[in-house]
Amino acid sequence: MRTTIDIPEELIEEARKLLGFKSKTDTIVLSLQELIRRKRIEELKNLAGAIHLEIDLAQSRRRKKSRR
Repeated sequence: MRTTIDIPEELIEEARKLLGFKSKTDTIVLSLQELIRRKRIEELKNLAGAIHLEIDLAQSRRRKKSRR
């Protein structure tokens, strides 16, 4: 998708150099992917302790022996 946006030149150049890219497009795509990844991880961390699971650990650790 082609989009026109105003990004401060210094910002995009610093990011491009840090990432080692020649392309501004690659820099922006990777930056957006990383932002999304970090936000998803943050959402998962916020769920810690919020989900109640009724699991019998002792029962779940017992495995039936398979016959070979």
